[in-house]
Amino acid sequence: MDLFSKEKQHFKLPNAEIIYIQNFFNKRESDDYFKIIENETNWQHDDITVFGKTYKQPRLTALFGESNQPYGYSNITMYPKPFTTNLKLIKAKVEDFSAHNFNTLLINLYRDGNDSNGWHADNENELGKNPVIASVSFGEERPFHFKHRTIKEQRHKLHLEHGSLLLMKGEMQHYWVHQIAKTKKDIKPRINLTFRTLINV
Repeated sequence: MDLFSKEKQHFKLPNAEIIYIQNFFNKRESDDYFKIIENETNWQHDDITVFGKTYKQPRLTALFGESNQPYGYSNITMYPKPFTTNLKLIKAKVEDFSAHNFNTLLINLYRDGNDSNGWHADNENELGKNPVIASVSFGEERPFHFKHRTIKEQRHKLHLEHGSLLLMKGEMQHYWVHQIAKTKKDIKPRINLTFRTLINV
């Protein structure tokens, strides 16, 4: 089910709250940020372990933070680099809109349709009880699928557009999972910035 058709939408779903803004950054800003982040980021290509099998992640990643606190998922431990000037500008705009302070940024680079991010939730202990996740997209539009863990009919799709902002709030990371699926289409790269707040655990 495709819930989102207008420029800005605010949805309260079972055990979740989602806000989507289509043109959070205008096209010129989005084009510039895409080029800057793609060229200036020291990308990692880590091994990931899922169900006992280890392979290269189907995407490139980078972690930035206000402290030296590492962030771990799927047997990967990442150590943050300091925020760049441009990333600070993006973060400030996201924080101003969301009224939430973020101290960590995980960036994913999807190089083409073969790169993906399987079904998962951002529910690591260091993210706290009900984490707020802010997701900014630059580059190629990719569909974002999300589904409720127990309510079978609650399955949705949102096309994350160039310059858009997606906010995930409430209990979503406990009751929902989401993915960026592979596609056979010939598509260009996409950069996804996911702002989050790490707590000391």
